[in-house]
Amino acid sequence: MSRPHRIIVVGGGLAGPLLACLLADRRCEVTILERRGDPRADGYEGGRSINLALSARGIEALARIGLDEAVLKTVVPMAGRMMHDPQGRTTFSPYSVIPGQTINSVSRGMLNCLLLDAAEERSSVNIRFGIECTSIDVDHAAVTFRTQDGTEHTLEGDLVVGADGAGSMVRAAMDTRERTDEGTEFIDSGYKELTIPAGPDGSFRLRSDALHIWPRGHYMMIALPNEDGSFTCTCFWPHEGPESFAAVRTPEEITSFFDVHFPDAAELMPDLVEEYQQNPVGPLGTVHCRRYHHRDTAVLIGDAAHAIVPFFGQGMNASFQDCLRLADCLDGYPTVHEALVAYDAAQRPDGDAIGQLSLRNFIEMRNHTASPAFRLLQRFRKRLNRMFPRWYAPLYNMVSFTTIPYTRVIAIDRRRRWSMIALSTLAVLTLGLLVI
Repeated sequence: MSRPHRIIVVGGGLAGPLLACLLADRRCEVTILERRGDPRADGYEGGRSINLALSARGIEALARIGLDEAVLKTVVPMAGRMMHDPQGRTTFSPYSVIPGQTINSVSRGMLNCLLLDAAEERSSVNIRFGIECTSIDVDHAAVTFRTQDGTEHTLEGDLVVGADGAGSMVRAAMDTRERTDEGTEFIDSGYKELTIPAGPDGSFRLRSDALHIWPRGHYMMIALPNEDGSFTCTCFWPHEGPESFAAVRTPEEITSFFDVHFPDAAELMPDLVEEYQQNPVGPLGTVHCRRYHHRDTAVLIGDAAHAIVPFFGQGMNASFQDCLRLADCLDGYPTVHEALVAYDAAQRPDGDAIGQLSLRNFIEMRNHTASPAFRLLQRFRKRLNRMFPRWYAPLYNMVSFTTIPYTRVIAIDRRRRWSMIALSTLAVLTLGLLVI
């Protein structure tokens, strides 16, 4: 088959080095161009989520490059959600009735460094840091960039891969040649990260095997455990309104708001005011694309193709699955063009699907997890899963604990919902006939 030999990956975050490993193992020469400095030498830059949720799709991809065991040694498994009400009372809800099914809190910076190490161990991978891309010729797979000494260079290849995030230059360059970017759909909430430090002896001050949620209707806070005993808290609040980032600014407002709405967390956050005022509010949105590739010379993966809101913990996992599918398509089709068309056909519907699921899960986490009726329904679904594991798995479990394509997950869940409605209707009608 015709395989691209020289591949330029724009972006050295999480997806870029993983794809480089997969392609290097297929005897490709890969150059990664990264705007930031080397995080292994300079320290990981902030501004993005400190920790992420690693689940089945991400683990499958890491296993393909032999990195799964090393990463899993660093994670903190989370077996379920711990809901905190305004009075500080808690309720634990396990994710699964099947032992061992957990999602895993992993450090973004640590994982990035491990992936860069793995890429550099492959002799056909070259990583260049501190690179400012100035133009991208997607027709000819060429990237012009400026180095830190101010000199400009042009690198030519057979394929340019956009792994450069939601504000992708590669996507923008593709859009100038044929319509690609359908825009970013922002929600009216943003996010700000805070910290619950570890106890004096490095112990966790909240239950460590849970994702903690403070659901408050139109806003919420969550906390994920870190390996060092701390928790990374993320406030997902509206930008404007009476209970929003705009309404909570001064030290007095910050202290009062947390004391009223998150009292059990506030007492564990000694640097609350300083962190709140120093840390920025990040936007939340979904990137929509009309296509993921340009001819046989450019292709998008990860957030560059389908950045999503973070409420299903699938952003990284979906990006890693892109890497696997792209590498497999380049292996399995006779020409690069056919491979990219097949990749696009498989992954673009899945990117749209997980975007929809993530927005749906935002409403569930924020509005419904505190409801007794919702928790009762969740227990019923888990009981069905325990009784009929081959026939029924809740939607969350299919997304997080399997590698079933997201589009198929939605289709399965829809069929099951209709089946349950039909069975319930039949049961009611049957009971009515018996009464008559």
